[in-house]
Amino acid sequence: MCAMTTRLNKAEYQLLADFRYALRQFLHFSEASARAAGIEPQQHQALLAIKGFPERDKITISELAERLQIKHHSAVGLASRLVANGFAMREANPDDRRQVFLALTRRGEALLEQLTAVHKEELRRLGPEIHAMLARLHESGEQT
Repeated sequence: MCAMTTRLNKAEYQLLADFRYALRQFLHFSEASARAAGIEPQQHQALLAIKGFPERDKITISELAERLQIKHHSAVGLASRLVANGFAMREANPDDRRQVFLALTRRGEALLEQLTAVHKEELRRLGPEIHAMLARLHESGEQT
């Protein structure tokens, strides 16, 4: 933890609480949407991490663990569930047989596309409110 250089006032605490509440609303929406689509929220997060990985449409287990901030063995189990449900497939790295990539299947791509559409709509709804809060947080930081 870093040391506080200035004390926060009531309005700043309220702003931080409101920001956290808006994030929790989005996360709750996201979790409910994933479950309604028939998968666990962490599986949805994994599909998005695979598809959204920079420079390529596949990811190693270590990269997945890092992106989701989970332990390597948890990422292995998650990858196995995605493969078992037909959402992802394992691909050996042709340059290093010890390394395995995860890539989305057509089924995984279709599900992710469906979930992404509803998430984009929710972000369009929440976006202006979150943007305004971030601007106020930035302004309050400049005033101290």
